[in-house]
Formats: sequence, C-alpha cells, structure tokens
Amino acid sequence: MFKKIQRRFSHAQTLAIGHFLVILIGALLLMLPISSRSGTSTDFLSSLFTSTSATCVTGLVVVDTGTHWNFFGQLVIITLIQIGGLGFVTMGVLFSMFLNKKISLRTRGLLQDSLNVDKVGGVIRLVKKALMGTLIIESIGAVLLMFRFIPEFGLQTGLWMSIFHSISAFCNAGFDILGSFFGAYSSLETYAGDVLINMVIMSLIVIGGIGFIVWADLLEHKWHFRKYRLHTKIVLVTTFILIFGGAFLFYLFEKDAILAGRPIHEQILCCLFSSVTARTAGFNSVDFGVVRQSSALLMCVLMYIGGSPGSTAGGIKTTTVAVLFSSWFNSVRGHHDCNLFKRQVSKDTVRESSNVLIMTMTLALVSIMTICAIQDLNMLDVAFEVFSGLGTVGMTTGITRDLVPVSRVIIILMMYLGRIGSMSFAYSFFEKKSVPAVQNPVEKVMVG
Repeated sequence: MFKKIQRRFSHAQTLAIGHFLVILIGALLLMLPISSRSGTSTDFLSSLFTSTSATCVTGLVVVDTGTHWNFFGQLVIITLIQIGGLGFVTMGVLFSMFLNKKISLRTRGLLQDSLNVDKVGGVIRLVKKALMGTLIIESIGAVLLMFRFIPEFGLQTGLWMSIFHSISAFCNAGFDILGSFFGAYSSLETYAGDVLINMVIMSLIVIGGIGFIVWADLLEHKWHFRKYRLHTKIVLVTTFILIFGGAFLFYLFEKDAILAGRPIHEQILCCLFSSVTARTAGFNSVDFGVVRQSSALLMCVLMYIGGSPGSTAGGIKTTTVAVLFSSWFNSVRGHHDCNLFKRQVSKDTVRESSNVLIMTMTLALVSIMTICAIQDLNMLDVAFEVFSGLGTVGMTTGITRDLVPVSRVIIILMMYLGRIGSMSFAYSFFEKKSVPAVQNPVEKVMVG
C-alpha cells in the first residue's frame, strides 16, 4: 500500500496523506471501548483531536490522558507519538530494513524530504543513527525518571510512567499521564521544584528538538565548533539564545507574580522549563492560565519559532528565524547578501524562509479571527491556543476543553499543518515548475 501511494503521488502529497492515514487509524483505535477507563466509546471528534495531537507531537488534549484513557489507550497514544516524532516514513523504512528489503531511490528521496536533509546520499545511514540514538536517549531518560517514579508509584506504574514521559519528552509531545494522581491537566506542576525531573525532561526536549542532522555533526566533530556545518552552528547558537533569553524574560515578567514566594532554585527551574517547553514540548510546571499577558505573549513567540529542522519539534524553526533576522540586519547595514558565521546564505533559502513566515502567520491570524468570531473568548487565550497548535507545542491557558466543535476542527488543522509543514502542504497542491525562458519585464515598487 505504501509503495502504491509513493508511485501515485508526489513526495509532499505522500507525506500529507501518510500523516492523515496514521491520524485516522489512531482515532479509530481510540474510539474503541477498550481504550477508555470507563469501558465506553469515546466520541469521534475527541478521538480525532487526541490522535492528531499525538501524531503531530503536540500535546493539546480535550480529555485528560491519565484519567480518561486506560493502558491500551495510552499505549496507542505513545505509539502515535513515536511514529509522529520520528516520521511515519522513517518507521516504514525501519520495518523494511527489519524485513531485509531493499530501499528504493524514491523512498530515499521521500526520506530526504521527511528529514529535511539537503542530499539523498547517506540518508539511510542518517536514519539508522537517528533510530539508534532515539532508542539510547529515550532509554537513558526512562531509567533516570525511574529513580523518582518507581519509589513514588511502585514498580509497574513507575516503570510505565518513566517510559511514557521519556518518549513524550524526547518527541516534544507534551502528553503526560499524571492526572490520575495529581488532578486532571496538572502536567508537571507538582514537580516544579524537582531538579531530577526538570533536568531530565528539559534535556530530552532539547536533544529531540535540535534535529538528527545536528546529532550527526556533533558526533563527527565532537566539541570543535569551527568544523560544524553552518546549519549546526545556527541551530546551536539560536537554541542557546532562545532558551536563556526566554527564561530571563519570563523571570522579569513573573518574579512578582507566579514565581513570588517560591525558593530560588524552583524559580530558576520554572523559568528554564517554561522557556524550553514552549519550544514545542507542551509540558508545564506552572499554570499558564494565570500568568501575566506579557508572559503569555512571550510564550506565543517561542511557540511560533519552535525547534529545528529534521527534529521531533515543530514551529517555523530556529534556522528560519536566524536567516530572516540576519537578512534584515545585513539589509539595514546596506549589504545585499545574507551572511552568517562567515558564510553566505543562498537567496533561495532567504526566499523560502520568507514564504514560511508569511504562510504560517496568515494561517495563525485567520484561525484566531475565526475562533474569536465563533466564540466569545479572550483573544490572547485564543492566540495562545492557535500558536500552540501550529507550533505543535501543546501548552494551553485552559480553553481547549471549552472549544466548540468548529473551533476544535480548526485547532486540529493547525496541528496537522504544523507537523507536515505549511509549505509542504501547499506544495502538495501545486507542482514545482521550471523557470520560464521568457519572463515579464522588471519594474520597481516602493515599499516600507
């Protein structure tokens, strides 16, 4: 079936259809009575919302994962998260390698698009490293979490808690199953001051969010920053600035509000965790329903930027922001080229970055206006929800359960488009055409 889809559709169409089929299968499984704790069927829209959120590694939920779904339902969700995090194409290739089947050139090209790598050569080797790295990192994360969860919840429950949250964090999904113990939708608020939980979850989020290409570069060149590819340099520097810059601003905005009265180590953890999780992870150690508007707006910006290309994260990506900012900075200085780390970024890359910015911002604004027109909700809360869905983050101010069916469908579309990429979705409708031999005359237009 997978090969038939490949032959009939373009790469962009295959990715879009593949994700849709995975979401649909997940929704049908979650609708079954054996998936819920009550033993009754879950309505289709709630199941579809949950399946989309899991496959698109978002974390937004309309029913609490820990209290509504039983072990089978949670197993379906974590499977969808793993498939969504690594990409269904990668999982398909893994299955083919397991059966010792030859990987076709077309499948390699599809992997190239799925992982956002610049060449087909070496893509299978990259996939093997990514799968092995994922297994090792998620296993280490689970083992470290066991030191906290097993003494607290017992061997069986603690083991499942550790595995579930390690996969969810590494894949930047933000799903948690702690609601049955600490109250529905509580996420990691109970562990706001726990150094072990915070450091493990943050590390998993960051490692999963920098991308497989960066992993390969770091493994090859170790600590020699000068030898890194331009892509790796941009990702690492931008990630560092966003994490610590976001944490510093969050502290300034909330030091006399939600952080007031907390021990200093807990304040530091809350600031760092909030900055990291906003970059498409979705966990929360503080209640974002009561933060100041300045903090909510900061989170919207971080959610919109997201992680890095070829990773488990969403958003418009760190490299997009870095390229656009560099292009603007060089332009105001009178330079016509976009330069980063003594390298020139191609004009095609700058144009692609601009397209991504315009496309995603248009989708976000239209969605915000539509939901606000349908429901009488606070505009910043709606914007928070939309950017959370589009950036595949999963953070919320608490309005997810209050959304009417039409609004929920809009958020489902935002999560779907945020995962496959708005430009990839657009490309699935239009064939790329070669530059025509005869072009229209050029005329200057005044802007700005």
